Amino acid sequence: MDELWEQRLRKLQQLRASGRDPYPARASRTHTAAEAAQLAELQPGAEDGTHVVVSGRLVAFRDMGKAAFADLRDGSGSIQVLLRKNVLGDEFDALGLLDLGDFVEVTGTTMRTRTGQPTVAASGWTILAKAMRAPPEKYHGLTDVEARQRRRYLDLMANEETRRVFQTRSRAVSAIRRFLDERGFLEVETPILQESAGGAAARPFTTHFNALDEDRHLRISLELHLKRMVVGGFDRVYELGRIFRNEGISTRHNPEFTMLETYQAYADYRDVASMVESMISTVAEEATGKMAFNFRDHEIDLTPPWERITLAGALREYGGIDLEQLETEESLRAELDSRGLKPDPGAGYGKLVDHALSHYVEPRLIQPTFLMDYPVELSPLAKRKPDDPRFVERFEPFIGGIELGNAYSELNDPIDQRERFEEQLRLQAAGDDEAELMDEDFLFALEHGMPPTGGFGMGIDRLLMVLTEQPSIRDVILFPQHRREHD
Repeated sequence: MDELWEQRLRKLQQLRASGRDPYPARASRTHTAAEAAQLAELQPGAEDGTHVVVSGRLVAFRDMGKAAFADLRDGSGSIQVLLRKNVLGDEFDALGLLDLGDFVEVTGTTMRTRTGQPTVAASGWTILAKAMRAPPEKYHGLTDVEARQRRRYLDLMANEETRRVFQTRSRAVSAIRRFLDERGFLEVETPILQESAGGAAARPFTTHFNALDEDRHLRISLELHLKRMVVGGFDRVYELGRIFRNEGISTRHNPEFTMLETYQAYADYRDVASMVESMISTVAEEATGKMAFNFRDHEIDLTPPWERITLAGALREYGGIDLEQLETEESLRAELDSRGLKPDPGAGYGKLVDHALSHYVEPRLIQPTFLMDYPVELSPLAKRKPDDPRFVERFEPFIGGIELGNAYSELNDPIDQRERFEEQLRLQAAGDDEAELMDEDFLFALEHGMPPTGGFGMGIDRLLMVLTEQPSIRDVILFPQHRREHD
């Protein structure tokens, strides 16, 4: 044990020896810090205010000799406390048993100091929880990014900006639910453990179901079960749920993240695009009070309508790649090789298009943009365009060069869907470990008929990066994944 721990341990023992329980079972708080401060704002300087009991973490202590000022912080904010020897007597001397980080309860009356500071004049105090470790220093103690993420509780304790980020996250998620609920969507919950992890091009985590002696996969998407709901007769459904993809970690990727998916019967991807720009702009306004954000050194304006550009058109404009002239895997690979892009040797036509897209187009999509109409090889669950079956009715929304989600006019032809799954199996056999898996039960459901449907999926964490102006997805996830610490 270090010396600071030993000092706090001695104070803990002294508290117990003096008859004080350092960890009482109950608190008696009558007002939050913010409520007490608001009451004090209404009071004159004299102590004829409201009787209150406030509780919180001791975050500052200023000893003035026969008086002391302390700051208590709870979830609502901070309140100053005035402690005086002529009022507290022996209880004033016992203040030396307290340390920064302790949770304390103070009884007193609200007042304002001569400088106008909202304050509680203490008539008594009680310890609620003795902290055995010192809190991080406000300005110097928790600047290491990995330390802040590994021990988010310390980051929240020390950094007001971090608390703001996660308060905004909560408001944004609530606003999304309100938006969808008001438009007749039903929130549902679907399985996390799945026999077949379908609905996205991603590698799943796999676990073993002991009771059944069968393997299961953590879901990589919400899609296929939500579309089963549409088959079953629900016209508008959504889910906000955790997704797991056994992939790398970066500023844009965390293997565990939060996804929103919505499905709307009798709608197509154009209807979904209108809903998405309305939803995101509404959520931004409700969660932050603004539509414009400084994200990755760009001023982003979320005000609808957003720009719409086709994938083929964007590749021509930004990369000089004409998919009309490069219709085969061989021709497109040769073109990318000639540019030094070095795509994966096992990549099929769709992955080659995606490789070019990532290099030439995505970094250019700074203002909110819908990139529309993808090659069928990249979109095994989307409906083909009636006027050009080489492409599907699909879009991805981009903000600040980052893809936020995915949307389709959903494929509801079970024959076509089976053929697409079989093609994905061929890609998997050729070495593509992110190919879409066959899901026979989903095909069985689809064979019972699904109406024309527009679907949308969005990573909540990436949206929050924009709304909170954070550079990394790990800054908006409370407890992101890290390699295990070793002694």
